[in-house]
Amino acid sequence: MPEQALYLKWRPTAFDEMVGQEHIIRTLKNSLKTGRIRHAYLFSGPRGTGKTTSARLLAKAVNCTHPDPDARPCNQCAACVAINEGRFLDLIEIDAASHTGVDDVRDLREKIAFTPSEGRYKVYIIDEVHRFSGNAFDALLKTLEEPPDHALFVLATTEIDKVPATIKSRCLPFEFRRLTVQEVADRLALIAAQEGIQVERAALELIAREGTGSVRDSISLLDQVVADPSEVVTLELAQRILGTASTRAVRDLVEALINREVARGVHLINDAIDSGSDPRQFGQQVVEQLRLILLAQTAGADMLTLSADERAHVAALGERISRSELLRAIRAFYQTTEAFHSSWQPQLALELAFLEALTAPEAQQQAAAAPMFDARPASSAPPAAAAPAPALTGRPGLIPASVVAQKWSDAQRLIYNNIPQAKPEQKKHVQNLPSLMSHVHVRAVDGDVVILGTQKIYAELLGNQTCVEWIERALLRVTGQPLRIKVIMDEGHSSDTHYMTPSPDATSDPVSQMIQARGGVLLHEEVLDNQADNDSKE
Repeated sequence: MPEQALYLKWRPTAFDEMVGQEHIIRTLKNSLKTGRIRHAYLFSGPRGTGKTTSARLLAKAVNCTHPDPDARPCNQCAACVAINEGRFLDLIEIDAASHTGVDDVRDLREKIAFTPSEGRYKVYIIDEVHRFSGNAFDALLKTLEEPPDHALFVLATTEIDKVPATIKSRCLPFEFRRLTVQEVADRLALIAAQEGIQVERAALELIAREGTGSVRDSISLLDQVVADPSEVVTLELAQRILGTASTRAVRDLVEALINREVARGVHLINDAIDSGSDPRQFGQQVVEQLRLILLAQTAGADMLTLSADERAHVAALGERISRSELLRAIRAFYQTTEAFHSSWQPQLALELAFLEALTAPEAQQQAAAAPMFDARPASSAPPAAAAPAPALTGRPGLIPASVVAQKWSDAQRLIYNNIPQAKPEQKKHVQNLPSLMSHVHVRAVDGDVVILGTQKIYAELLGNQTCVEWIERALLRVTGQPLRIKVIMDEGHSSDTHYMTPSPDATSDPVSQMIQARGGVLLHEEVLDNQADNDSKE
């Protein structure tokens, strides 16, 4: 007969053997002591944190015949022994992943009316309950709301958000949490001592980190690294078997990142992958190391569960890197590990993350130092001496239209050069703005209002407020004067009255009178907005 796996062999048989879920165990034991047993429980949380084990312990406890409630389950009475051996008829475990249909729930409802054959309660454990279909949940709803007195339901799920609110409201919820590295390592140390396995504490902590807070996964990894019970499991052996990179390789890469040593960092990544490290795990280890530095920077190294020497080392690294660079590096490697998939160049993603972490801060500094538009117009000519502001003619505030027309091409190039720095929500509006401006010409200037002439198709595109703001900012840069723009239709296109409606107060507005005198029709912002709304509806 093959030997039983460690995670099955060391599954807790009593509440006191549970690790890291004290808030749940305490509540369940108190309810057993007072006799306040609910008819339905909902256990949720990550995998391997004890949901199904707690459900079985609860099933044993409610059927245990020991006279002392604090001693339940006793693992000695007939009910406890039968459940431990898997032959208790009143404990029904249902895998919702393979019983998703409404017919399975109907079959359950038909059998639930029968009284228990061996114990006091008939316990139904439905694992991965979120896999039920909508009709199956509807069929289960009435049973959960009014179950027989002898029935008890325990629903377990790793995705609580997929369970309908109607089901949640009829159950007593318990949320299981991930265990800390030290809690898992202590449990592994206990198992190793009982099994006669010699393993270093550093190796146990590595296994606990790789288990990501799951006791079951961590025990399975311990079972994996123990090839020979008589052999001492060292940190190096565990790293080699699990495919993780050595601690020294991760530290060296982080130091190369801080020192901005591009060549050394690329060599370290390739050496780690060539030596058998898993690329995804290597990236996760880098993220973990960078996270420790971030915690030391923000909250102090005292909160880190590391040795004194390691805390001092992490704190020293945190003093050598800026917060923005550290955040950029964490995001780069974290996104790489989240989206990682096997390829013919597995180290490429890590190399790109390393290079991105190094180059992003420079680009960020340049973007922060540069204004929205460059101070001088974009031009191939060398910068000339600052010219005096254009002379004002006519009534106060009037700038000649010829001056604005001369600066129009400069504003066009200025906008083109600043499109890469535009926000994502702006780019869709201003991407074609430079080419659009080549179809627009300056008709006149009245005070601080620039009248632009164009055809209908281009006027429609200019009706966007984002485009208007960009043009006004560009004109401010190239002319030194704060100007506003208004768009009119060129002569010969005034028949498009469905788009261009004259202003009701056109007779009293001097700008409108001037436009109409020159044969143009004023485009109002309200009309443009209404037209944009109509286009979106169509």
